[in-house]
Amino acid sequence: MSGLVVRGISKRFRGLQAVKAVSFDVPERGLIGLIGPNGAGKTTTFNLIAGVFTPDEGEITFNGRRLNGMRPDQVCAAGIARTFQIVRPFGELTVEDNVLVGCLHAEPDVTAARRSAVAILERLGLAAKRNQVAASLTLPDRKRLEVARALGTKPKLLLLDEVMAGLRPTEVDLMVGFFREINRDTGITILLIEHVMRAVMALAQHVVVLNHGEKIAEGTPEQVVRDPAVLECYLGEEAV
Repeated sequence: MSGLVVRGISKRFRGLQAVKAVSFDVPERGLIGLIGPNGAGKTTTFNLIAGVFTPDEGEITFNGRRLNGMRPDQVCAAGIARTFQIVRPFGELTVEDNVLVGCLHAEPDVTAARRSAVAILERLGLAAKRNQVAASLTLPDRKRLEVARALGTKPKLLLLDEVMAGLRPTEVDLMVGFFREINRDTGITILLIEHVMRAVMALAQHVVVLNHGEKIAEGTPEQVVRDPAVLECYLGEEAV
């Protein structure tokens, strides 16, 4: 099967069962949300997909290729890029050079890689700040830079870890529009962890819900927000 296939993955850290027998699919060109309360196992699931950890049980495949046991650089080479919840650009490098680092993964020629970096910055509305050092950026711009660095690797699948947290509603709407556009125009598949339900409802075609490391629901956004188990564990705590 093409796309990402997660089957029965589990991960334990000493006495903590962080992820337990989780399965879901992210079809090619899909736009899927992964939600749940804090500590639900969402970022651990991303780390298992991205090669930071190896599952204790289960299997992860991408476009038919088994990812279990791959290093993060090998997973990236297979076409998967990710952002991080805590944004840490290379603060002393310029905005353009931060993206260039990602582009050099996919484009070994520096001149071509720099052209790609500028094109990505233009698409994300950061071209005017290309010569600023990354440490000088505002939080919304650092979030966009994080996405730009990931896009520089020319991924087929983009893992977005709370890239809209801390943004104002208008900024969220701009990011939603951008992700919808790149999904439509470039065919990049997107799996996003997000607490901002405004973004999940507007963006995701399908939503997977985790709680205490287990999948408790999945379906369309409209189905999930009406699920009693989801309301009890998660949405009841949120100002939705």
